[in-house]
Amino acid sequence: MVSLRRTFPTILLVLSAIAFFTTPIAAEEARMDRTITVFATGTATAVPDAARIQTGVVAEAATAREALSANNAAMAKLIAGLKENGIDPKDIQTANFNLNPRYTNPPDGKPPVIDGYQASNQVEVHVRNLGKIGEVLDKLVTLGANQMNGITFEVSAAETLRDAARKDAIANARRRAELYAAAAGAKVGKVMAINEGGSTDPRPYFKAGRVAAAMDSVPVERGTQSLEANVTVTWELE
Repeated sequence: MVSLRRTFPTILLVLSAIAFFTTPIAAEEARMDRTITVFATGTATAVPDAARIQTGVVAEAATAREALSANNAAMAKLIAGLKENGIDPKDIQTANFNLNPRYTNPPDGKPPVIDGYQASNQVEVHVRNLGKIGEVLDKLVTLGANQMNGITFEVSAAETLRDAARKDAIANARRRAELYAAAAGAKVGKVMAINEGGSTDPRPYFKAGRVAAAMDSVPVERGTQSLEANVTVTWELE
């Protein structure tokens, strides 16, 4: 009995200490659990100020050597003409080259036979002044380009456009967070975490009558480009 009376106060003291230290921690953890997480998208648009043209030359001949020689001569003329008309050499880049046999099917059902060769050489031309794109397109045809694979418009200040989309995404997330918090009788506090879910590259966004320009020989409508940024933001609730 003596031993029990001596240890009983010590046990009470230890239990009191545990309660003293754990209660504030538990309360702090419960307070930190009051958060709101919102996913939002932001968009920014701009008028393109540059373009890339995929173009090239296709030549056919009875032999591979003849097809290649004809293609080389035509492409050399095309590239030289572009440079003479103000296109910087660094803005002309080979995009694709192919040399393939050409087949015909005999009428008697025999296997296909080679009756010639086709050589194809494509380049990408970066046009930094859209005011001259019609002139460039007309010049390409004049110089012998017989293959056009399209035009891609772009915004030179793409990174600035991305930043604008990110700011818009954060603003949209904040607006929605405040809406939900107010409906729940709370207030949005400090930011706990921000995660970017990726952004899309600028893409052409064509809208009739938006931005149209009849440029020299070829009428071109550049439209606008838009970019999206996605963010997930967590706020503390007060």
